[in-house]
Amino acid sequence: MKLSIDHSSPVPLHYQVEELLRNLIDSPDFSKGQLLPNEVDLAKQLAISRTTLRQAINKLVYEGLLVRKKGVGTWVAENRPLSTKSKNWLSFSQEMAARGIPIRNFELHISWVKPDPAIAEFFEIKKDKKVLKLVRLRGTTDGPFVYFESYFHPRVNLTGEEDFKMPLYEMLEQSHSIVAYKSQEEIGAILADDFIADKLEVDLHSAILYRKRFVFDQAERPIEYNLGYYKADSFTYTVESIRE
Repeated sequence: MKLSIDHSSPVPLHYQVEELLRNLIDSPDFSKGQLLPNEVDLAKQLAISRTTLRQAINKLVYEGLLVRKKGVGTWVAENRPLSTKSKNWLSFSQEMAARGIPIRNFELHISWVKPDPAIAEFFEIKKDKKVLKLVRLRGTTDGPFVYFESYFHPRVNLTGEEDFKMPLYEMLEQSHSIVAYKSQEEIGAILADDFIADKLEVDLHSAILYRKRFVFDQAERPIEYNLGYYKADSFTYTVESIRE
């Protein structure tokens, strides 16, 4: 089977390879349990590095679509998941679009700031190293219901000129070849202070949903530190888990 990708395309190579592998998995030639072509041969055929190839394979292994064993190779999983909702996560824009909810940006601000100690520690950078801060107040035509603060590792190489109206992780992948691969979250309830109460148009000391999200790339390096403040009567945070 002749396989190829478009090296002249603006779409990152690892993304093209990932889509190619997804199509292979769904093709009759690669039924469940079928070995994929050897990594060295496949990288040579696609004219890419093995690092780029492995980046794509790693994502599909993580999703449970492929299985890899040292000394054997990589093959299509025999028991592929019917749903990977517990492992696949989306940007806020993508999640709302999937639910058919039109979203409005009430505020969008970009600045360069010195990180506070928690952010500097997460990024493993010096406290005087400035990072890009993205602030967004978002909601529907009925009004705002979530306030986000995102901080990005300098390694991401954001300039501040990017289109932050796009779904965030889609923009990072298309513009900077950064794949948001893993998310860790802390969720709790807090009382709205003057600032958040004003932003979300709620009473002072109202209960709101507070979420920290720590985002990593495929090498498990930190790329984003995100804080979200949700209006409690307008938003329900649902977690789906699958027992295996």
